[in-house]
Amino acid sequence: MVYVLIAVGVYLAMSVTTFTAFALDKRRAKLGKWRISEKTLLVMTLAFGWPGAMLAMKLVRHKTKTRKFVVGVPVIAGLHLVVWAFAGWLVYR
Repeated sequence: MVYVLIAVGVYLAMSVTTFTAFALDKRRAKLGKWRISEKTLLVMTLAFGWPGAMLAMKLVRHKTKTRKFVVGVPVIAGLHLVVWAFAGWLVYR
């Protein structure tokens, strides 16, 4: 049970961080300032931040036309879900 709480905490922290990064990048884009690289945003998404990335894409409407994000973020989310399903299968079989 402790591991589940740790996993939820990591996902929550990384989602908030990733959402903030997407929102900051959107704001900087509008102001014509220095931007957060797409690579950084995708690495954050991969590193347990995909819920925040998906939420930011919907609420902030950022990276919604960039193919790498429109396809990549759902693929990353799917990979995470498959890994967790497999881990659950291993534990409870």
